Amino acid sequence: MKPILAAENLTKTFEQEGTGGFTAVSRVSFQLYPGEILGVVGESGSGKSTLAKLLTRLIDPTEGKIVLNGEEITGKKGKQLRSVYQDIQMVFQTPAASFDPRKTLGDGIGESLKNQGLPKGQIRKEVRKLLKQCGLPEEFADRYPHEVSGGQCQRAAIARALAIQPKILICDEATSALDVTVQQQIMELLRTMRKERNLAYIFICHNLALVQSFCDRILVMYEGEITESGTPDEVILSPKSRYAKDLVEAVF
Repeated sequence: MKPILAAENLTKTFEQEGTGGFTAVSRVSFQLYPGEILGVVGESGSGKSTLAKLLTRLIDPTEGKIVLNGEEITGKKGKQLRSVYQDIQMVFQTPAASFDPRKTLGDGIGESLKNQGLPKGQIRKEVRKLLKQCGLPEEFADRYPHEVSGGQCQRAAIARALAIQPKILICDEATSALDVTVQQQIMELLRTMRKERNLAYIFICHNLALVQSFCDRILVMYEGEITESGTPDEVILSPKSRYAKDLVEAVF
């Protein structure tokens, strides 16, 4: 099976006046396969979110390359990125902040469909269908982000990400701001969407127990580098690197 996404020696250095700069991601390489769930774990500041922004082309890498469906996307800009976002979407930690507070959830979910030139009637129909698939009543299309709970807003954010039928969903701490019960509901939704759509996930999370139960493979990041990788049981039950051992001991 060919990988759907690959990073090769991906590096991101942020310039800092008076210093040589700060390297947030350093020589990261990995492959993601269709339908696979790849977990990324590590403490705050380890480079997880920067990696997500690189993969979604929200920021440019300093070195290395990103290959999507066999095509390098590292240097794509502007309109060229439309094909990238057709295949990769992201779900953020704070969903309300990712919606325009002046627009309804339905407007936010339907925005990508509008950009594709779909007529208004079809957009409304698709938005309500997506809401229903994500466990929300259709009338939530007319609500604003501040009028719903955190879990409901995250479901709407997932509906928005799924609107253009991507192949990859990057979840950056997508459940960390939710209480345990709502978190479990969102995880069940993600499992259902994977099964129905053969979605691949990059699941960034600090909760090792959650990662162990959800992911097929894990990457452990420390100071911008991948220090260890393997199946959840390999990494969590038999960690090899000093950092992975410390991370597991701190949690369990």
